[in-house]
Amino acid sequence: MKTPHPPSRLPNVGTTIFTVMSALAAEHGAVNLGQGFPDFDCDPRLVEAVSQAMREGLNQYPPMTGVPALREGIAAKIAALYHHRYDAGTEITVTAGATQAILTTVLAIVGPGDEVIVLDPCYDSYVPSIELAGGVAVRVPLTSGSFRPDFTAIGAAITPRTRALIVNTPHNPSGTVWHASDLRALAELLAPTEIVLIADEVYEHMVYDGVAHASMSTVPELAARSFVISSFGKTYHVTGWKVGYVAAPAPLMAEFRKVHQFNVFTVNTPMQHGLARYLADPAPYRELPAFYQAKRDLFRAGLAGTRFKLLPSEGSYFQVVDYSAISALSEADFCRWLTTEIGVAAIPLSAFYGDGRDQGLVRFCYAKRDETLRSALDRLSRL
Repeated sequence: MKTPHPPSRLPNVGTTIFTVMSALAAEHGAVNLGQGFPDFDCDPRLVEAVSQAMREGLNQYPPMTGVPALREGIAAKIAALYHHRYDAGTEITVTAGATQAILTTVLAIVGPGDEVIVLDPCYDSYVPSIELAGGVAVRVPLTSGSFRPDFTAIGAAITPRTRALIVNTPHNPSGTVWHASDLRALAELLAPTEIVLIADEVYEHMVYDGVAHASMSTVPELAARSFVISSFGKTYHVTGWKVGYVAAPAPLMAEFRKVHQFNVFTVNTPMQHGLARYLADPAPYRELPAFYQAKRDLFRAGLAGTRFKLLPSEGSYFQVVDYSAISALSEADFCRWLTTEIGVAAIPLSAFYGDGRDQGLVRFCYAKRDETLRSALDRLSRL
């Protein structure tokens, strides 16, 4: 018997660092602050809303673009928060999570040889999505130490073949947040171009210290060229549900939907109805910044007594630390040692860079129960 071996579409891709570290944490009974998901339940009202939809018989295919009530709710939320009105019928599509939204967006607009600028360090699905479309990822580093955008470097990377730029704010892995001034600078930089923006805003409701999320939707010149992507999984603590959405001007959305209908076609029906009902109450997402800021502050206060150097965490639910005062190990080796010997799992920042650069930095996730964080801090206090 012979098994064919076609050429790999992603020859450089292996098992993600998140899967590797989570497996290692489980093997050694470590507190898993590596992979970015909560260890607490969502609001029981949300579960009941989905269960009620199932009991009502809402279990067959919904419209390809998403349940109308949910798309209307998304449009109303964006308008209330960012003062930009998307048409629910032609400019919003519900997706099977944000990762699918990113892949579908790239497949819709990027062709063979097109260049897509990504800002390193970046989420690990971006580059494989570009490569699957036949495009070329052009990596531009964020400013070392602060992870702020370097608009001079971004401008220098733009060529006649640049099709798109992917921007992620709040940023995974660094927790850096773009500000309104950054959006103005970006709008000025892109004004003379036809570049499309892919805005990964899945942590939009996790911005702290009274700062407002700077969505691409807030700047008309950017909204006109953007696919804005968000995630109910992140916002409502249901990452396993894999439901997100994309908002974009109608001509861009028409291209997105051409791919979406043959990618996943549509998304889980009762969860869409349940989310639509739950979304009618803005309190859960409006209260999210205070909820996660309390966890951030608890975690940072606990780490203050260790030899870790804390980098700012302006948003997301991630905390990056410099461990150079503790160990000279590489980031990957330090994370393995931390997991197996100290009992706390983290993610090396080198995993988010194309060149695997090693800066003595690791990422913790603080989207955990307070008792989980305290358990991790107790173990880290040995350092």
